[in-house]
Amino acid sequence: MPERHGVWYYRPFRKSAGWFEPAHDLLKAVVGRGPSRMIDTLGILLAGGAGERLFPLTRDRAKPAVPFGGTYRIIDITLSNCINSGLRSVYILTQYKALSLNRHVREGWTGVVAQDLGEFIEILPPMQRVSANWYMGTADAVYQNIYSIGAEQSKRVLILSGDHIYKMNYGLMLKQHSDSGADVTLATLPVHPSEVSRFGVLEVSRNAEITGFEEKPATTQLRSPFNPSMVDASMGIYLFNTDVLLPALMKDAEDPSSRHDFGHDILPSILGKYKVIAYNFVDENKQQALYWRDVGTLDAYFDANMDVASVSPIFNLYDKAWPMRTRQRHYPPAKFVFEEPGRTGMAINSVISGGCIISGAVVRDSVLSQDVRVNSYAEVESSVIFTHVNIGRHCRIRRAIIDRDVHLPEGTVIGYDPEEDRRNYFVSPSGLTVVTRDYSLYENPVTVDFMQS
Repeated sequence: MPERHGVWYYRPFRKSAGWFEPAHDLLKAVVGRGPSRMIDTLGILLAGGAGERLFPLTRDRAKPAVPFGGTYRIIDITLSNCINSGLRSVYILTQYKALSLNRHVREGWTGVVAQDLGEFIEILPPMQRVSANWYMGTADAVYQNIYSIGAEQSKRVLILSGDHIYKMNYGLMLKQHSDSGADVTLATLPVHPSEVSRFGVLEVSRNAEITGFEEKPATTQLRSPFNPSMVDASMGIYLFNTDVLLPALMKDAEDPSSRHDFGHDILPSILGKYKVIAYNFVDENKQQALYWRDVGTLDAYFDANMDVASVSPIFNLYDKAWPMRTRQRHYPPAKFVFEEPGRTGMAINSVISGGCIISGAVVRDSVLSQDVRVNSYAEVESSVIFTHVNIGRHCRIRRAIIDRDVHLPEGTVIGYDPEEDRRNYFVSPSGLTVVTRDYSLYENPVTVDFMQS
């Protein structure tokens, strides 16, 4: 009697050659969908970056804590990959404005794993145990937690980023790592040569061994041996044998000229000394095109949300075979009210989260997080609305991101006059308008009355 998504169910058996055999789908692993549970592997999720390119959404929160797809935070995507892959021991390294991120992880994720069995998803803030500095780079962030890593005595360490949108079974990467006898495995993604300035690019041999590395070059002559028109790029996902990682981190920490970064320093320093293998990204999203998106800019973040709201999204949040988890708040169902000429509550091609009320307004091609109210005669088009937003009557909103706890007065117009928007809000070079709350002395919003008192 197998278990699927926490619910036990019965499935008929078929009789073959005198034996009763289970149907094929019963043979698939459901809990820990990798080839095996990722035992003896420790996950290190880097979630401490300031996210300057995502400003002003990161003015008051860490980048991985930025909402995504209505009910999620960006970090939920990587954490869901961990759980679905069977990786149940994860340290999250936080630093920058991490209060809301810490609360989200504590209240939404620590109970997902079986702590009685030694599993954990745990936040590690900067402790300055081996340095008097804050984290000075990705490698330094891991190095400063070297004692915590050593205490787990895991054979392998998987380095992950908390600000990418993709679906990946890390268990498949671990299997290739073990089968190939690799010391280090890098997840790779084919990219067009015109995009290499955004990536660390790799020189890969026909047997998948990495022989060269260039960090974000303007151009490159490197090409993938598996697709000569493309370049193999690093996804920022690194699987190390622990006895290789720790000495490399200690040596890097002693180098005063190092940037203390995996791409710039650690990876180039180990090439030729260890067996470093490329793992071609296998997309669990199951679309024709591979989906991996760095939502580090406002435009990339906005486009990723617009994809989620589209009729046939490339990134499928409704895939029961690869569920996306998050902290579930208790809101009532979304509600749509009034049906009068010019005053009909409706949403078209949109994601509407719990607690939302569309009261005689129209929402098109948008993503609304929890507890949003759009009042009568208002129009919201191609926008991302965070939690606890109130949009007044007769407002017209287009191509905008509205931060949490913003209350737009009646008749507000955003997204129609770029010059007027620039006088009042933040406008990106592409014309995307971002509206943030004014009272930001505290990370969580407070009322005007409290500030005045």
